[in-house]
Amino acid sequence: MSKPLVGIIMGSQSDLKIMREAAEFLEEIGIPFELTVVSAHRTPQRMVGYSSSAKARGLKVIIAGAGGAAHLPGMIASLTSLPVIGVPIKSSNSIDGWDSVLSILQMPSGVPVATVALNGAKNAGILAAQVIGTFDKPVSKRLDAFKVIMRKKVEESFKSIEKKGWKNSL
Repeated sequence: MSKPLVGIIMGSQSDLKIMREAAEFLEEIGIPFELTVVSAHRTPQRMVGYSSSAKARGLKVIIAGAGGAAHLPGMIASLTSLPVIGVPIKSSNSIDGWDSVLSILQMPSGVPVATVALNGAKNAGILAAQVIGTFDKPVSKRLDAFKVIMRKKVEESFKSIEKKGWKNSL
């Protein structure tokens, strides 16, 4: 098995139902990853150890999902120079997810976290793959193929609509 290039972490095992979408996309595109639970509040030493060792372990990107106060992505970003992609998660104690979105989005200068949509773990996986694709040509080619497949699905949908006699103005 190849060494992981992407770390996927989450504050709680209950976040796995969302974060698995990032893992599934990376698996589909052929990028090795690791996945674990790291809580900024309940296991702060584990969080420090994880982020401090990430680069030496060969990780190139970290995807961090968190709900509620959602400190995990920002704390990880404060401890590493690797790109961090934050996934705000609408958790059971969330204020419609806005608390998570704003906690991840509103980072201070010097500690950026790329932030995807609420529960947007698949986009986090795609963004991580795009980062890897900047230096890995086979990954870049697989991403290009993925984009073609997405385009073809949309083309099929508008062709299906047009077959019903509805025309577009393009």
